[in-house]
Amino acid sequence: MSFTLLALQGFGGVLAVVQREMVERKRWLTQKEFIEDWAVAQVMPGPNVVNLSLMIGDRYFGLRGAMTALAGILTVPLLLVLCLAVLHSHYANHPGVAGALRGMAAVAAGLIAATGIKLASALRNHPLPGWFSGAAAVLCVAMLVVFKVPLAWTLLLLGGTCVGLTYRILKTRSLEAATP
Repeated sequence: MSFTLLALQGFGGVLAVVQREMVERKRWLTQKEFIEDWAVAQVMPGPNVVNLSLMIGDRYFGLRGAMTALAGILTVPLLLVLCLAVLHSHYANHPGVAGALRGMAAVAAGLIAATGIKLASALRNHPLPGWFSGAAAVLCVAMLVVFKVPLAWTLLLLGGTCVGLTYRILKTRSLEAATP
């Protein structure tokens, strides 16, 4: 039931809603656990929130919980999308519908930005300095928007660099801690 309500609250993008529900309201996950699980969910194939629901359902209730969470996150929204598709096919040319869709896009962008700002607090514990993470974020946006570098190449280049530097810092720290 929780995942059905989550899916219905965050139509078109549920990261902000899932983070608020799982961490702040239900306290099923800590902020750190949420960020770690979300990172894994992003790497797995398929929609991120579906992957996250499977992981949380499995964590608390095993296979049955994972399947129930999956059904909860997909069934009602799927039926809603089918109904909306039928309505859209009839009213797609109406100016009010086009304006509403543009407004929803702006709201979704704002929710994503707000969630990014909330999750940025986890960077305090990250091995890379905060200024470096900020610079990487700005460079990422510049590469995508200004220089029109494809997302895959941007993520490969910047993500690979940040992962490599993080690995190197953590390896150095572990070697320093191991030496007497």
